[in-house]
Amino acid sequence: MIKRQRIKELLKSTDFNTEVTVMGWVKTFRNNQFIALNDGSCMGNIQVVVDFNNTDENLLKRITTGAAIKATGILVESLGKGQSVEIKATAVEILGDSDPEKFPLQPKKHSLEFLREIAHLRFRTNTFNAVFKVRHALAFAIHQFYNERGFVYMHTPVITASDAEGAGEMFKVTTLDFDNTPRTEDGVVDFKEDFFGRATNLTVSGQLEGELAAMAFGHIYTFGPTFRAENSNTTRHLAEFWMIEPEVAFADLENNMELAEDMMKYVISYAKENCKEELEFLNNRLAEEEKQKPQNERSEFTLLEKLDFCLANDFQRLTYTEAIDILKASKPNQKKQFKYLIDSWGADLQSEHERYLVEKHFKRPVILTDYPKDIKSFYMRLNDDNKTVAAMDILFPGIGEMIGGSQREERMDVLKQRMDEMGVPQEELWWYLDTRRFGSAPHAGFGLGFERLVLFVTGMTNIRDVIAFPRFPKSAEF
Repeated sequence: MIKRQRIKELLKSTDFNTEVTVMGWVKTFRNNQFIALNDGSCMGNIQVVVDFNNTDENLLKRITTGAAIKATGILVESLGKGQSVEIKATAVEILGDSDPEKFPLQPKKHSLEFLREIAHLRFRTNTFNAVFKVRHALAFAIHQFYNERGFVYMHTPVITASDAEGAGEMFKVTTLDFDNTPRTEDGVVDFKEDFFGRATNLTVSGQLEGELAAMAFGHIYTFGPTFRAENSNTTRHLAEFWMIEPEVAFADLENNMELAEDMMKYVISYAKENCKEELEFLNNRLAEEEKQKPQNERSEFTLLEKLDFCLANDFQRLTYTEAIDILKASKPNQKKQFKYLIDSWGADLQSEHERYLVEKHFKRPVILTDYPKDIKSFYMRLNDDNKTVAAMDILFPGIGEMIGGSQREERMDVLKQRMDEMGVPQEELWWYLDTRRFGSAPHAGFGLGFERLVLFVTGMTNIRDVIAFPRFPKSAEF
């Protein structure tokens, strides 16, 4: 059995003059004497002091950046700056060598673009140590939030035959031989010969299945991978990402907004409380990054101020129609500074419009409601004006849309009409319609793209840097 102490605990220890054993990866080795060792338990390194006069020269040559070692020694109070403890080594063992000529993570500053090319190693940097610790904390907080409120966690299918969003941007799943694809008499692919006996895809959302469960359990949520075959090479889009999707029976749009705001404040508070070291590092990192920008492009807030901004303010609620009026009258629109000018009701809001409302006009997170029915999905409840639906989007500073949701259409006749209007085949969703046939009830839910949440809380600027192995057009490495 391997016995060792974690560096995180030792850095806080005052139990001096005791023997300890640590294992980790060498960050630096100075003067053939001072090893900076990290085991991933925290961002800090512990200094291991080697008696180089009494250590085999061949062993010293193998203590290189990236090497894995085991060090046993006496924990002592450190006299050096920036550290309270260190280990005077009595024995050092190489667990895994690292060729210094080939190891790409040498002790110097590396660009995020370069680190994306070696995503399998970037976890070893301070930046990604911090990012993925925060990601873990946020995921834990999501589960804790819903568990405390009596929600049932549902695992919805990754392989599905339905398109919940109706956009058609889906990855096909098949076992058919591409070189000898079975065809019908009409020449189309015969999916009856496929594994599932029909065309299937990777899911774009667990919402429709989540609604089925909400009609039995009352309160449910999903948290799983979703896939969009959208050919988008932006800093805000991925082909594979994770979604949190609660669905609540006997709830309306107002309940939905309250749940979403409570959840966002809960998980941000949890990260602030449990990732202080990581967020302080990321705050300083972002501040350094901001200094490189022209003055007019710099953010008004530090990262920690931005998080506090969302916790301290009630989210501003207004309708889409009210937002259009504000945007039409805004200076950027009047002076044609928006890339997409707002000239009429019915326009699909872009990120620049959403950020203007949050960062310039209201200076707080915003919940927009009651969008035009023509730019929203078939399942959203039609309002009495017959023009808008009971939808909501939550907008955050620096990000734009963070959450999208709605009260669902529980009326069978209206739902069928909306499906026909939007070209959604009723026969394929017979099981979904059954929830409206048997005990239909008002219900609501929303979707939160988890990576966008992590992007916001960490202050990173590219969504590819907050997921371990990003999937995007022309890239499926690792």
